[in-house]
Amino acid sequence: MKLDKGLAWLAVGMLGVSAVLYTVLFRSFGRLGDIEFYTLLDLAFIPINVLIVSLVLNRVLAVREKAALLNKLNMVIGAFFSEVGTDLLQKLAVFDTDIEETGEHLRFNGSWTPKDFAMARGEIAEHDHVLKFEHGDVDALKACLVSHRPFLLRLLENQNLLEHEQFTEALWAVFHLTEELDARRDLTDLGAADREHVEIDAMRAYERLLSEWLGYLKHLKAQYPYLYSFAVRTNPFDAKASISIE
Repeated sequence: MKLDKGLAWLAVGMLGVSAVLYTVLFRSFGRLGDIEFYTLLDLAFIPINVLIVSLVLNRVLAVREKAALLNKLNMVIGAFFSEVGTDLLQKLAVFDTDIEETGEHLRFNGSWTPKDFAMARGEIAEHDHVLKFEHGDVDALKACLVSHRPFLLRLLENQNLLEHEQFTEALWAVFHLTEELDARRDLTDLGAADREHVEIDAMRAYERLLSEWLGYLKHLKAQYPYLYSFAVRTNPFDAKASISIE
C-alpha cells in the first residue's frame, strides 16, 4: 500500500522532531536509562490512549450520525404534515365528539416549552377520542386519503422511517384507514357494526397522528421558529388562529 506523499513527509517530520527532543534530553540530563524508561512507559500507554480516543471518537460519531438521521426523519415527517397530515387532522377532528376537550391541549403558541408539549402529548394519550361519522362528511375524508395514497406509499418505502417506530405506526394506521374507506363504495349506508369498525380505525389514526404532530411541532419550535410561527397561525384546533400577523 502506497503512502500519501504529504503523509510520508509528516511522518518523517514527526520522527525528526522526536529524535531532536530525545537528543536534547540525553545531552541535558545524560541519563540514558531514564530516557529508555520513560520511552517504554509512553509506549505502554499507547494502547490505553488508542482505546480512549477510539471510544470518544466512536461516541462523537454515533451522536453526529443519530443527529443527522433525526434531521432526515423530521424532514420526512414535515413533508407528510405539509402535504396531507395537517389537513387530515382537520378532517378527522370534525368527527371528534369531544373536540373542545381535544382542542384545549392543542392550542399551542409561541411561549410553549418542551415541557408544555410533553404535557399535551400525555393528555392526548390519556383522553379517549370518540369519532362518529354522522358528525361530518366521511366522503370528503375518503377523497382526501385516496388522493394522497401514492404519497403515503412513497413515505412507507423510505428506509429512514424504520428508525422512527411511532411515526411509522401512525403512517400505517392512516394507510389502513385509507384502504378501509376506499373498499366501501357507499359510506352513507354502512351497517352499525361496519360503521363502528371503520370509526375505530379512524380513531386509531387520529390519536397517533395527534401525538406525532405535537412531537413535530416541538421540533419546529426548537429548530425552525419561522415554520413554527406558520403552524401557530394555521392551527386547525384554534378558532382564533389567523394567518395574518398583527
